[in-house]
Order: sequence, then structure tokens, then C-alpha cells
Amino acid sequence: RLIEMSISRRHQHALAKRGAVKVSQPDFRWMVLLHGGVLAGAALEVWLLERPFVTAVAIPMIVVFLLSNALRWWVILTLAEHWNVQVMNSLALGVVTDGPFRWIRHPNYLAVFLELLAIPLIHTAWLTAAAGSLAHVGILRSRIAAEERMLLAHPAYREAMGGKPRFVPGFF
Repeated sequence: RLIEMSISRRHQHALAKRGAVKVSQPDFRWMVLLHGGVLAGAALEVWLLERPFVTAVAIPMIVVFLLSNALRWWVILTLAEHWNVQVMNSLALGVVTDGPFRWIRHPNYLAVFLELLAIPLIHTAWLTAAAGSLAHVGILRSRIAAEERMLLAHPAYREAMGGKPRFVPGFF
């Protein structure tokens, strides 16, 4: 995450120099708190409630964790200078339609959701996984609404991406 924050800051500065404007996102701090809270909550749940390590659950969750991280890095590489952790209007630089964006509009949110679900379940912290997922849905609803208001207002984005599903190809 520290590497991602460094990349994000560098991209934000470069985007700002090219005229991109940060979109107001008052819920961003809640997203940051949620990410840290899931990590801390999982550790505390395992420790305080003496959650067992169940290999039959851990292995699939490790696979989900690794695949979600692979998807997240694919998004970062595909978006290139567009990618950062804030919502910025970089549409003047073009619409990204390759990589995982060929199939869905929000692969990064899918990847982070799956990652935050899998991390607690690696060591059977199911309370943290459930609470974190519910909180994440609420935060993502707000974030995606803010992002899509900006994105779908742009005709090129609307034409290229408007008909694609948000998270799962061919569903919803």
C-alpha cells in the first residue's frame, strides 16, 4: 500500500499539472479507515476470539487475495497516469478501455472488495469479513456515485463504457 500511495501522489501531481481536477470526495477518509480497520479487526478477532486456522478456508482465500492483487496491479498498469487513490477528472487525457476495462467499468473496486473480504477469512475472522464487507458496500456506493457522475457526464466515456457492467462481466 505504501508503494501504491507513492505512485498515487506522483500521478496526482502529474494530472494536476495537466489540468485534471480532484473531485470532492468527503467519504474518502472513511475508506482509508475501513481498510486499516479490516486489517486491525481481523488481527484482533483472531487473537481475542481465538479463531482457528482452517486450511480448507485459508487456501481458497489466499488464492482470492493473490488474484485480487493481480487484478489491482493490472488496473494500475492499465490506467497508467490516470490511476490514483483520489477521484480526479482526467478524461481530457482520454478514456481507458483496454486491460480489464474491456469487460467492466470498475475492476479496481472489485479487486479491493475481494481483497478486503479475503484477508480476514484467511484466518477465519468471519465477523470482520462480514462487517467489513457491509461497510465497504456503503462506502463504495458513495464513492462510485461521485466517480460516475463525473465520468458519465463525459460523452466519450459514456459511449465507450456506459453499457459495460460495473463489476462482473455479463452480469448485473
